[in-house]
Amino acid sequence: MADLTVFLNGEYLPLAEAKISVMDRGFLFGDGVYEVIPVYAGRIFRIEEHLRRLNNSLTDIRLDNPYTPQEWQAIFQPLLVSDKDQSLYLQITRGIAEKRDHAFPEKVTPTVLVMCTEVKPFEGKFTGIKAVTLDDTRWDLCHIKAITLLANILLRQEAIDEGCAEAILIKQGYVTEGAASNVFAVIDGVLMTPLNNGAILAGITRDVILELAAQNNIPFSEQVIALEALQQATEIWVTSSTREIVPVVELDGLKVGDGKPGPLFRRMDTLLQAEKQAA
Repeated sequence: MADLTVFLNGEYLPLAEAKISVMDRGFLFGDGVYEVIPVYAGRIFRIEEHLRRLNNSLTDIRLDNPYTPQEWQAIFQPLLVSDKDQSLYLQITRGIAEKRDHAFPEKVTPTVLVMCTEVKPFEGKFTGIKAVTLDDTRWDLCHIKAITLLANILLRQEAIDEGCAEAILIKQGYVTEGAASNVFAVIDGVLMTPLNNGAILAGITRDVILELAAQNNIPFSEQVIALEALQQATEIWVTSSTREIVPVVELDGLKVGDGKPGPLFRRMDTLLQAEKQAA
């Protein structure tokens, strides 16, 4: 990443030269939001949906969007490489304040960072991963894609410490999402995912999967999923923009289905790859 170029507050700079003040509220408080957007061979995937979610997150933290959709696209273009799959990361904080104070500063300019890195296929997608269920100990505003991710980090690390790749979070006996993903389960032949009710960050990949299920006559449902039902699932997936669809083949030390990526995963992954090519 030494030669990586980033966009920071109106300038394109080498990564090593991109600096922010220690008084930036993102650094001091985690006061900001972010977005991750996949790019396939130079083509930004579902940019409208990602920018809509970014705008919703900004609205919820009472921060104006500094750019229009057209301006965002113009910012992204110099960072893209036409022959590589990449991940666009953009972050907006409330900016640099004169003093450390929890209250919003009256006049401040947001700090805007955009960088784009190459993405390789996630190996666990082909073999499946192990996951563990953990209590969802995060705050109640999970629908905001906030940069304050310490709770997610601790949960993900607990899963890693147990030899797993992801934590599937449980609140009051029901599935919410993964520490860094959305969750799907095939239960009684129906593809299910938890409701988008504010307890999850509704992923763009999640929405694409639901679209593809509807278009291809795959039975699906958005509903509450009890832990007991998840434990009976024949397939479990976790989804995200950079890892796409990843099958969970072991949950809490027990096989999911036959312990291999399932047939509906293979079908949905084929549909998703076709959707990417057509975008």
